[in-house]
Amino acid sequence: MSRTVAIVQARMGSRRLPGKVLLDIAGQSMLERVVRRVQRAALIDQTVVATSTSTQDDAVVAECDDIGVAVVRGSELDVLDRFRDAAIAHDAAICVRVGADSPLIDAAVCDNAVSALRDSDPPADYASNKIRPTYPLGLDVEAFTRGALERAWVGARDAYERSHVTIHMYQTSGEFRVLAVRDTVDRHYWRWTVDTADDLDFARQVFARFSGSNEFGFADVVKLIEREPHLARINAHVRARDVVEG
Repeated sequence: MSRTVAIVQARMGSRRLPGKVLLDIAGQSMLERVVRRVQRAALIDQTVVATSTSTQDDAVVAECDDIGVAVVRGSELDVLDRFRDAAIAHDAAICVRVGADSPLIDAAVCDNAVSALRDSDPPADYASNKIRPTYPLGLDVEAFTRGALERAWVGARDAYERSHVTIHMYQTSGEFRVLAVRDTVDRHYWRWTVDTADDLDFARQVFARFSGSNEFGFADVVKLIEREPHLARINAHVRARDVVEG
């Protein structure tokens, strides 16, 4: 039976907010928030963390042991190779890529991407809400086949392609069939990712409103912000990170 494996990329060496993946958000590390929320997805068989062999990422491995999630270590700079190692180790037929800086990641959005990939006719290689984006920044999900991952691993030559895993899939014209997963309302100008202290403050305030639970979804946060629009202003000024930044 084919397996769908979510692979969460996590490292301690963020330039803007070092060690952010293990910072506390209402009683759980950001990494645990991401893992627990992805684990709620109905179409994902296993969630795995991929980190590097750098000694600074020993702390990520320790956290994975504490929260009971599998972890694979690989190249610090060649993240594509590290991701492929995790896919091989856990026999993934479909890979779901999620960042560890997305504590508000939504299980239903993950399932939407997997469904789009599985149900595509003709078959797609890659489906994501990063293509023509409409979801808030921080709900990014990419689903792609193991075959697409292998082709990208062979074909990606530039360092920035190797460090960002999927760029070769969606920026190589004609080589991969890609699908956009879109919402009916464009809220991409909302920041739900965590790159700065203000982003972290926003995430902490959201989780506090839900009493530290992970049992809420995208629509619930939308309603919260509509009731309390000042929440969205906490980090509205933060510049989006360039794709080639670390």
